[in-house]
Amino acid sequence: MSASAPSLRAATSVRRPWLLTGGLFVLCAAVAKLLIHLYANRYYGYFTDELYYLACARHLAWGYVDQPPLIAAVARLEMFLWGDSLSAIRFLPALAGVGKVILTGLLARELGGGRFAQGLAALSVLFAPGFLGMDNLLSMNAFEPLFWLGCAYVVIRIIRTGNEKLWLWFGLLSGLGLLNKHSMLIFGFGIVVGLILTRERVCFRSRWIWLGAALALLIFLPNLIWNVQNHFPFLELQANIRRDGRNIQPGPLALFSQESLAMLPLTLPIWLGGFWFLFFTEKGKTFRVLGWACVVTFTVIFVLNPRVYYLWPAFPILFAGGSVLWESWLERPTLRWVRFAYPALTILLGAALAPMLLPVLPPEVYIPYAKALHVEPPAIEKWKLGPLPQIYASQFGWEEMVATVAEVYNSLPPDVRPKTAIFAQNFGQAGAIDLFGPKYGLPKSIGGHQNYFLWGPRDYTGESVIVMQGRQDQLEQVYASVEWRAHVSHPYSMPREHFDVYYCRGLKGSLKQMWPMVKNWH
Repeated sequence: MSASAPSLRAATSVRRPWLLTGGLFVLCAAVAKLLIHLYANRYYGYFTDELYYLACARHLAWGYVDQPPLIAAVARLEMFLWGDSLSAIRFLPALAGVGKVILTGLLARELGGGRFAQGLAALSVLFAPGFLGMDNLLSMNAFEPLFWLGCAYVVIRIIRTGNEKLWLWFGLLSGLGLLNKHSMLIFGFGIVVGLILTRERVCFRSRWIWLGAALALLIFLPNLIWNVQNHFPFLELQANIRRDGRNIQPGPLALFSQESLAMLPLTLPIWLGGFWFLFFTEKGKTFRVLGWACVVTFTVIFVLNPRVYYLWPAFPILFAGGSVLWESWLERPTLRWVRFAYPALTILLGAALAPMLLPVLPPEVYIPYAKALHVEPPAIEKWKLGPLPQIYASQFGWEEMVATVAEVYNSLPPDVRPKTAIFAQNFGQAGAIDLFGPKYGLPKSIGGHQNYFLWGPRDYTGESVIVMQGRQDQLEQVYASVEWRAHVSHPYSMPREHFDVYYCRGLKGSLKQMWPMVKNWH
């Protein structure tokens, strides 16, 4: 590895136990993180994507139209261990958040930080509004930072110890990260570029880095084969999303502002300091590969499709580096007071902004609170909004919707119900029917959105169909009879989930033959 490895190994050998050098502060932040989510994850309802992941968990496969397989396996594990309640499915994401706090503190330690640096890094992650919101939902986004941070930790350990065999751990984490989310490829590419641009490029002479890459490929291979067999539906989906312009495309300044708010404005000097530490300080230059990895990752994501949360997994790396930098800067006696004031202000501002992405306030309290602060979560998609932002509105109205559909279904003659399909327009509606439907005597839904299209129409013929969110003029073109039966709405749900329910009979053709027409990969 690098020429500095022997001296770094010598430094590591005399280090004091972690709990005596900042670990206690980090663990306190981790415990606080867990308690926050155990309290908050009981409120509101299921998020749209969570309903879909639970449906995917009932159809385990090596791939899905819009994600790799790990999140479905995680959901299936949670369902097996604890059931499918809100607190059950959100427990592992909360633990992932705890792991993120601990790993960030460990990174700060490996970068040379003491108690203050480790505590500040952990505190920055703990009170970042974006992480509070992300770790409160069942999503691959909650687990993604663990793989990025784990890989960053391994790289640091390789540089510090010269132990090239650790590339096998890098390969293991990278492979699992790819099974969680394909953006692991971007961060991995950033690491490779960082290695090439620094003296750590000598690692490419070692067989261990290539064995690590082979291990990552081997782990990822089943998902790759699934995508080949299904003609890479994820790429088709991404092309469709770019074409229909659903996503909001922020410019550089708007994205910078959104990231600053999501990571807590007070932490801006810390993560910017992380770049300075990794590129311009003597201590940080040793680990410059991580600085390049963050720069490359940010650049690629911005060019491809810059949703605000796509960049979040890299911020803990910058928090760690920036905290080490500020620890050294605040050693001056005249600045020692900042070591107490800054964390205190971080806690106060973090607590004030937490309700923006963490559902700790009931809607009737949140709405005036957000207006008073003049702050709201950044919009990601161009949907029309009601009184709540999308992250909250998407957690309301699902069971009420199912109850309405159940009234229509149960009004049908008993001999008609078994052959009546319930067609949903999106995976949120379909997932809600699948989750809450058994309580109301409903069958599983069908639909053309994302993986529901691949699951097909099952044995339904189309002779009797309840269509959610249909348009009567369009339905009359394919059905012999179309009747309006009900209307779905909720005061806090997304306006696009306010719709009519139709009962349709006599599909003009075979449902299986017409199924390609319902494909909706957007």
